[in-house]
Amino acid sequence: MVYQEWVKLRYKYLALTPEWEKVDKLSLRSYFDIILVSGDLPWEKPHHKIFHEACGYLGVEPHQCIMVGDKLDTDILGGIRAQLGGTVWIPLSSHQLDDNDPTPDYVIDHVTKLPNLLPQVKCIPNFRNKMRHNFNNVSLPDIDDCSSNSSDGS
Repeated sequence: MVYQEWVKLRYKYLALTPEWEKVDKLSLRSYFDIILVSGDLPWEKPHHKIFHEACGYLGVEPHQCIMVGDKLDTDILGGIRAQLGGTVWIPLSSHQLDDNDPTPDYVIDHVTKLPNLLPQVKCIPNFRNKMRHNFNNVSLPDIDDCSSNSSDGS
């Protein structure tokens, strides 16, 4: 009974959370297969289960995914805790990494640089264990196209 009352009240007072407002305002839905908002789930970032939930919806293993986010303490730390394939940080300010910050695998200064990074990330086996790169200042090595690699199962 409590649950039914909660559902009734939730839908009566349902409003867009700031996270959904960002998604809608920036017209991002068409760019993603799935969008999960932590406020809609029983866990919040950086809890690893929210990341595993996304992997489950997509039908992939955590090591096959990367976390792209703008917050070190939630997005990047959560991706690390969930043991995702890697993390990409896009800082929204001039914040510099401190020794106490979670360390992303990659740092880019604008989301438009992500498409150029993704093919290289996909081709690096166990890339979480590789040397970390700052995509703003370090040129990444050229890596051959992985699409013909029979070991990747595709």
